[in-house]
Amino acid sequence: MSDLTEYAGLPVVEFPASGTWEERFARIREQGGDPRDPAATAWRLRTSAGVRTPPEDECTDYLARFLSEVDTERLTALVVGEWSYANEGGMYQAADLLVEHADALPNLRSVFFGDITFDECELSWISQPDLAPLVAAFPRLEALTVKGADGMDGRLGLHVPSHASLRSLTLQSGGLPGRVVREVASSGLSALEHLELWLGMEDYGGSTSPQDLAPVLSGEAFPRLRYLGVRNAEKWAEWVPVLAEAPVLAGLEVLDLSLGILTDQGARELVDRAGAFAGLRRLDLHHHFLGEETVERVRAAFAGSGVELDLDAGRDDDDEEYDEDEEPYYYTAASE
Repeated sequence: MSDLTEYAGLPVVEFPASGTWEERFARIREQGGDPRDPAATAWRLRTSAGVRTPPEDECTDYLARFLSEVDTERLTALVVGEWSYANEGGMYQAADLLVEHADALPNLRSVFFGDITFDECELSWISQPDLAPLVAAFPRLEALTVKGADGMDGRLGLHVPSHASLRSLTLQSGGLPGRVVREVASSGLSALEHLELWLGMEDYGGSTSPQDLAPVLSGEAFPRLRYLGVRNAEKWAEWVPVLAEAPVLAGLEVLDLSLGILTDQGARELVDRAGAFAGLRRLDLHHHFLGEETVERVRAAFAGSGVELDLDAGRDDDDEEYDEDEEPYYYTAASE
């Protein structure tokens, strides 16, 4: 049902949505989980198998069973899958319920919100709500990953005035609105070390520009930042000149520009400014559309710098053939 088998360094165990207590307990044990030792696993909550939309009260009852049958006071990692239908506002209820019952999860450290497969709901159709109240409700939260953005009529929001514990924030999107990035960049996340943004395609709502990320690129927004991911970007080349001059580079260990549309033109921009990135420990460029000669030019530009390069093509289209008279089709790794 899900590709996510591990989260926050823990195996993922799904809390069954149906069956008697004995049946649920047996299925949990089959997955390697134990309700009496909740800190040993990351618990996935999922109310829909994509067949029907459960009534709202059924979803509420499901969470109530989880809170009563699992020692949630010791739970540290939570994975929220499809809640009702993710393209019809189901994730809104999931967020509201978690906020309402935050006191039952006092030690929650890591949340993956939207562990939804393509068969359940396509990435760009997942409608996410304003998740700032969710972050605020868990003051010990250290890591948040969100899959999906606005969907058809969603309103993903993430302006958090102040949070002293959040160290890692990842937004996986087929089209990330610039509005959301501006909200993140203006948040008071004093401990943030890892910021990962999947920008996506303009056709799927992606409108983020370097200007939207300006407070982060200046180094002022998140002074502890060590990893910056500008991933899954359609307009890859426009980011390189801005990043090369960004003060935030001085403190970064990893710059992740993978999963986007990196072509020979974008690589030339990178080669011309290679010296600006020489202080990085790692530069991730995997999933690209570079010719072999261009790959070697990139390697040569960083030779001797000590920067670890990931130049794996990272695609499954090796057998595709393009008409020489037609423009090749370039795509980000995640869009629909």
